[in-house]
Amino acid sequence: MSQILCPCTSGLNYTDCCKIYHQNETVPSTAEALMRSRYSAYALHLIAYLIDTTHPSTRHLHQKGAIRDWATNNIWLKLEICSANGCTVEFKAYYENNKQLHIHHERSTFSCEEERWYYVSGEYFN
Repeated sequence: MSQILCPCTSGLNYTDCCKIYHQNETVPSTAEALMRSRYSAYALHLIAYLIDTTHPSTRHLHQKGAIRDWATNNIWLKLEICSANGCTVEFKAYYENNKQLHIHHERSTFSCEEERWYYVSGEYFN
């Protein structure tokens, strides 16, 4: 049986990486782990996970339909973590849209509340 590599580009099999978060077996223990799991959720079109891991104070800013469209209208190719420091993760997400390569470069802010990490906001560079 072949193993599928995790979309987050950790080098691990999906079952040993982000799947445990997506299936609510456990929660990510760092902002970077949450970032990776959210990237994988985009690649796998797991919209409910993306909404659930967005901080309640900013969740209203992210419409389910827009998240679904962003996830499904792109082919997610690679995640590159530029830096991860406490509550901040800078990354580049490589994706294809209409047969053109794009890079989404963002510095995301996360918050940990009651031992659970949430995406709060992002600063875009492209």
